[in-house]
Amino acid sequence: MPSTRRDMTLEPHLATAAAKADVLVEALPYLKAFQGRIFVIKYGGSALSDPALRHDVLQDILFLSVVGIRPVLVHGGGADISQRMAARGQQAQFVEGLRVTDAATLAVVASALEELNHQLVMELKALGGRAVGFAGPDATLLEAKQLAIRGQDLGYVGDIVACHADQLSADVRERGGIPIVWPLGKGRDGQLYNVNADQAAAEIAGALKAEKLVLVTDVRGILRRRDDGESLMPSVTDHEVETLIAHHVIAEGMIPKARACVRALRAGVCKTHMIDIKVPHGLLLEIFTDRGIGTEITKVG
Repeated sequence: MPSTRRDMTLEPHLATAAAKADVLVEALPYLKAFQGRIFVIKYGGSALSDPALRHDVLQDILFLSVVGIRPVLVHGGGADISQRMAARGQQAQFVEGLRVTDAATLAVVASALEELNHQLVMELKALGGRAVGFAGPDATLLEAKQLAIRGQDLGYVGDIVACHADQLSADVRERGGIPIVWPLGKGRDGQLYNVNADQAAAEIAGALKAEKLVLVTDVRGILRRRDDGESLMPSVTDHEVETLIAHHVIAEGMIPKARACVRALRAGVCKTHMIDIKVPHGLLLEIFTDRGIGTEITKVG
């Protein structure tokens, strides 16, 4: 009697479904290993202004929450800040990737970041997530003091000296919320400081003893040859970072990102990553697949 079972080779949709199942099976060990662990995700760059890309990142973060991982989102806002400054006739200046911040610039920064924080909270809630916003002078987690680089006055740019993350920790560990945090610090005198968002994420990750810090940006990762995507360095150690900076392999805006990863590792974070926002669901691919898609920075010893 001839078999009534259909030849699966003739069913393209079944082949597609099987490929998806393979991805889930590959992800299984990671899902088990990371259950209940905290991941701090920093999302910044020009991609923050792209609604479609922003939706995908928030969807990936919601997925992490649903499968039992505890995500914390720290956001930047540099592109929107620069656009607002330009509209006011203010010219942006940077030193080693840090925005020089006078009083007028600080007002623009604070306003833009608070509005963006509210927007991200609303969009994540619309997807079904329990988002909790941390923005505004009274919700600032980071204690900071004025920063100068080689004696150069950067204005109200802050160097983080402490992270007061008790409420944040309670939200993420006990109440199942997804905190969304702005990157401003506050001095003991109440003065706000513009803090590099990568460094803010690193400090928060260290305070929470996070499993991972993931920097979601608009470049592939660390490239051995700039402008050559094929020269991606999939793995770098914390000891190699300053050498790569000295040799201009890591340069400009990548400097604070790489140093943030090192700072997080030395504060107790297990592993750090840089990934490209333009890769669809790159956050999930980096975390749940064997090869990943960006650069990981790990601690030696």
